[in-house]
Amino acid sequence: MSTEEVAKAGHKEGPAWEIVAKYATYEEADQVRLELAMQEDLQVKVHWQGNAVSRYFAVKTRQDPSIALEEALNARRAEKKKRKAKLNKKRRKK
Repeated sequence: MSTEEVAKAGHKEGPAWEIVAKYATYEEADQVRLELAMQEDLQVKVHWQGNAVSRYFAVKTRQDPSIALEEALNARRAEKKKRKAKLNKKRRKK
């Protein structure tokens, strides 16, 4: 499977990952990850990062992409209803 086929397979971007904490060892970061993973609508990962001199393990979280997508759709629908109501109000005044 080439990289083009993998790209077409349907990888969907989700919300951005946010760094919650930084630790020197994986064991410390993993403990925090396990605690945060108990929340149902939250995705958690441990990521090794930093420059060559100062490496650390970052605990990153983000909202579950399916829930984030649903919230974005609801927000768009609410905004559309608001615009329509405003437009109808202007039309009635004439």
